[in-house]
Amino acid sequence: MEIKRALVVAAHPDDDILGVAGFMNKYKNDIQFRVIFIAEGTTCRFDNVDSQLASAEIQRRNNCGINALKHVGVTECEFYNLPCGRLDQVDQLVINKIIESEIELFKPDTVFTHSTCDSNKDHHKVYDATIIATRPGSGVRSVLSYEVLSSTEWGFAKAFTPNVFVSLSYEDVQTKWKALSCYESEIEEFPHPRSKEGIMTLAKLRGMQSSTLYAEAFQLVRHCI
Repeated sequence: MEIKRALVVAAHPDDDILGVAGFMNKYKNDIQFRVIFIAEGTTCRFDNVDSQLASAEIQRRNNCGINALKHVGVTECEFYNLPCGRLDQVDQLVINKIIESEIELFKPDTVFTHSTCDSNKDHHKVYDATIIATRPGSGVRSVLSYEVLSSTEWGFAKAFTPNVFVSLSYEDVQTKWKALSCYESEIEEFPHPRSKEGIMTLAKLRGMQSSTLYAEAFQLVRHCI
C-alpha cells in the first residue's frame, strides 16, 4: 500500500496523536500529512459553552494540537471547532461537506479516521461522515480506522480487529508520548490508558501481534488497487 498524501480525520484534538502519531513520526519525511479536527474537544465539560472561559479553553486546546503535531513533523492542520460531545446534534451533511471539501483541497490518496468500536459517539459521527466523503469516485484509494485509547477499547460490545500493522521504533513510541504530553489535562496515571505506560503497553501489544517490538494497528476499511 503506497501512501503519498494522507488525511487524518479526528473528532477532537488528541485523537490524532493517540491513533496515528507513531505512523506520522515514522513517515514524516516520506508522506505529506494533513490533520483536521471536526469538534473542539472541550465544551462538553462546561455548563456554559458560550462563556469566555470555554472559548479560551478551546483556543488553548487548539494550541496544544498544533504543538503536539510539531513533535511528529506535521504542520498542516485545521480546526473546525464544532461542539464537543454534541456532534449528534449537528446535521450529518455539515460534517460530510467539511470532509469532502478537505479531500477536494488536499487530494489525499489515503484517509485515516475513527473506528466504529469506539465508546465516544462523536467518533461514530466522524466515521460515518468519512465513509460518505470517501465513497468511490472521491479520489481516495484507501480508508483506514485507527484506535483511540480510552475509547476504542472501552466500547466493549464490539472489539477493534486490526488487520494492518505498522512497525515502530522505540523513538517513534517515545515521540508519540511526548506529543500526547502536550495535552496536560488529558494525561492520567497508570493503569489509565492515557498514560506513558498505557501508550507503551499498546505499542508492545500491537508489536507482539505482528512479530515486532512496537507497532500501531489499523483496520483497513477499503483499498482500491
